[in-house]
Amino acid sequence: MSRLYIIIFSLFFIQCQGQKTKEETAAQKKVRQDAIVQEHVYDCADKMNFGYAMKEYQDCLDAGLKKDSTIAYLWQQKAMPYFKASKYEIGMPLVDKAVQYDEKRWLEYRAFIKCIFAKNYKEAIVDFENCILKFGNQYVQDHTFAFYIGISYLQLNEFAKAEAIFKKDIEAQVIQFKEGHYLDLFYYGISKYEQGKWEEAIVEFDKSLKQYPEFSDVEFYKSVCLMRLGKTEESAEVFQKAKVDAKKGFTINEDNAIYETYPYKVRF
Repeated sequence: MSRLYIIIFSLFFIQCQGQKTKEETAAQKKVRQDAIVQEHVYDCADKMNFGYAMKEYQDCLDAGLKKDSTIAYLWQQKAMPYFKASKYEIGMPLVDKAVQYDEKRWLEYRAFIKCIFAKNYKEAIVDFENCILKFGNQYVQDHTFAFYIGISYLQLNEFAKAEAIFKKDIEAQVIQFKEGHYLDLFYYGISKYEQGKWEEAIVEFDKSLKQYPEFSDVEFYKSVCLMRLGKTEESAEVFQKAKVDAKKGFTINEDNAIYETYPYKVRF
């Protein structure tokens, strides 16, 4: 029996050693996955216009996922055109897969999509708070995670919470960059505007206009504040300038504004 045990143990040891040698190293995995991305994204999907060749575009990515379904970038690339086509319920499960396989890279992207595209503000707050907890208050699409939390609270009519978040975030920007971003200042002003703090809102709107003098949306809300303060002539002047600047295209100029209307954008 002891001899048989030795033989069985030896065979088991040899089998385990064989499996060990077949295990893929992290470096080998990266090389293999990079090759799949090159073939199925850059050399295939990117050559398709998903605006009129969505099936062919998706076929490229699906072929890559058949080779390795754990490549997060392939899932994100599948989701992206659906978001741009306002097909959020189709895209979201796909981006969930991207987060599943690479949370550090794609959690912030999903949070951004929930806030600006899908308008799932409560879920966006959860994701962005998770991002801050795990990675700090970093940037996505040129703005901090806190910025998007502030926007989400504005859209949920929780204006005091939004005001507190924008105040803290802008104070951090002033320390780092000497001033807050003009869009942050706009929404900070909006958080005050929504609470009837007309004079305080104008202070923030003026700071925004100092950086972006033709920002028509800011001018519009400033004109409303002036009207509510009884400054009718000044309000009318600012409003007329807002209309002129809007016709020239001076509005919220974020990259994704071509796909989605940002909160509080004015339709003149």
